[in-house]
Amino acid sequence: MADNTLLNASDGDPVRKTHVNVTHSPFFLVGDHAGSAIPSALGGLGLPDTELTKHIALDIGVRELGLEIGERLGAPFTWQHFSRLVCDCNRHPASEEWAPEVSDGTDIPGNRGLSHADLRARENEIFEPYHASIESALDQRQSKGTPTVFVSLHSFTPDMGTEDRPWDVAVLHDGREDGFARDVLGLLRARGEYVVGDNQPYHMDDTDYTVPRHAYPRKLPYIELEVRQDRLASEVGIGRMADLLASVLTEAL
Repeated sequence: MADNTLLNASDGDPVRKTHVNVTHSPFFLVGDHAGSAIPSALGGLGLPDTELTKHIALDIGVRELGLEIGERLGAPFTWQHFSRLVCDCNRHPASEEWAPEVSDGTDIPGNRGLSHADLRARENEIFEPYHASIESALDQRQSKGTPTVFVSLHSFTPDMGTEDRPWDVAVLHDGREDGFARDVLGLLRARGEYVVGDNQPYHMDDTDYTVPRHAYPRKLPYIELEVRQDRLASEVGIGRMADLLASVLTEAL
């Protein structure tokens, strides 16, 4: 890491993962917003530590959920170690949301006035290594003839401003290669355990980056799952959600 302009040895690898890339499981799990770390050179982006535990910094509970689902399915789980406030791995680097100056009303001082070199360092050392790791894993699976279902995991806040969000879990899709996602949606609703959203509270659209970059060109079945964060607030809640999602993902095959 000596040649890096942003990360140093104390920061660790931006890419974290479990299992080898090729297992008996057809599922490949990713967590774009599962980490909350800030490179030491960025000084916490000028934020107090309390802000880095909130939803603006990460998808709360997704790392733990991904680990639990991965264990149940014997599936690899790859996630980003650094906070989406440093760079959002589910947005294109040209997006204003990629290194936001303001997130849900909170000023991010360390993202103001970023130079081209600043942005390139984040892209080269955090964003691209994450996506390159996913691409390498998918290449390995393809070369071994291992089928892949691409599963992107996210979480959302129980409310946003004055809007309550009644959905416990949601399935996101945008009409392309989304047969598997729609099957999971139907199975979740048939179980009747939770309120299930169809592209709620977010609609999968052109702002999403990870699924279009990795699943679409390979014509992989995919699903983007959103779980309300209060359903992931305890080990019991995480375990229950992991049981449900592992079950319906398997059944949808």
